Amino acid sequence: MGSPLIRVGVIEDHPIYRSGLSGLIETEPDLSLVGAVGSVEDFAAARMSRCQVLLLDLHLPGLTGASAVVALLESADAVLVLSATETPGCVVEAMTVGAAGYVSKQAGAPEILDAIRAVASGRTYVSATLASYLLQAPLHLTDRERELLELLAGGETDQDIAEILGISIRTVRSHLDRIRDKTGSRRRAELTRLAMDHAIKPRGSQKG
Repeated sequence: MGSPLIRVGVIEDHPIYRSGLSGLIETEPDLSLVGAVGSVEDFAAARMSRCQVLLLDLHLPGLTGASAVVALLESADAVLVLSATETPGCVVEAMTVGAAGYVSKQAGAPEILDAIRAVASGRTYVSATLASYLLQAPLHLTDRERELLELLAGGETDQDIAEILGISIRTVRSHLDRIRDKTGSRRRAELTRLAMDHAIKPRGSQKG
């Protein structure tokens, strides 16, 4: 028995591009096309089964943009945005509200497939041409979230952070989840790189 297929849905209002994405997914042995529709409203009406990855055109008729990302997070494990618009605001907003990845429509088939597999495995994917936008965007973190990021970047475990700050592990993980939602960075290594890129200095405990 091989690995389970990655279930992929497509929401794209341009018929030719939608057909191209569908065909691309159907040719891959590890991917399974759940369905392809032209709007968020059509997706809801179709009552598709849950997707692991949902490819979303960011600019659609009806519900669109970041609001569409938010609405679809309950219907998929990961929303991967595909958009012809590459303005910094669009990239940052989509990732801030919870998109797992953002790929330009100019990307070739290999990159789109890499992005699907990356977000299906729980990672974040942003095209190299768009990544600089996220680095330039200001981080809107609370003082507590910044403290956690400093300690995480310093190599502290969740237990260490809880002891240093005098809070529960559950509270630590809740803060980290909010940081991940705001930044689109999922893994600890990604959060550490994020801290470095935004000049947040790592700090460890004063133990020893």
